[in-house]
Amino acid sequence: MLVIKEYNRDHAVAYARRWALDRNPLFFSFNGEGGDCTNFTSQCVFAGGCVMNYTPLYGWYYISSNDRTPSWSGVEYFFDFVTNNTGPGPFASVVEPDRIEPGDLIQLQNREGRFYHTVFVLERTDDNDFLIAAHSNDYYERRLSEYDPAGIRYLHVEGIRFETQLRDFCFQTLLSGGIEPLEEIRQDAEQNT
Repeated sequence: MLVIKEYNRDHAVAYARRWALDRNPLFFSFNGEGGDCTNFTSQCVFAGGCVMNYTPLYGWYYISSNDRTPSWSGVEYFFDFVTNNTGPGPFASVVEPDRIEPGDLIQLQNREGRFYHTVFVLERTDDNDFLIAAHSNDYYERRLSEYDPAGIRYLHVEGIRFETQLRDFCFQTLLSGGIEPLEEIRQDAEQNT
């Protein structure tokens, strides 16, 4: 059964702060091979939920540089996955800038209309700008306003879906008036979040 858990923004931001100017050796760096921006933001989002979607081709996962989905490291593929995902993993909505929080993502568009870059939001400034972290050209706490894109889209991560093996005896327990198995259900749910 798929259930939704909260996206841990603190974990995602802590990961971005740690690896913005460095490379986690667990992941291949795509600098010089199309860019590392979405690979980095995928890592950050993964740190905030720890759930991948292993659906071949259309999911969102990374095992190695040769065993991953296009959505893990491709700007448009990531957008398509995260805004349409109804399975395991993160899901997001395109929102207005005032809904963006630390842990969310921003994608930049070039003059030809192609979205080419994904950045990670560290925080909102007092003057309504955003401090971002990014790879390819590595940045830590760079202001979004220092970029000059033709367009911007804002992605608010709504949550994380994951599979759980919750037992299906709740109805029978409730019907018969039993209470003890409810504690087991609660413990099972806590272990799976």
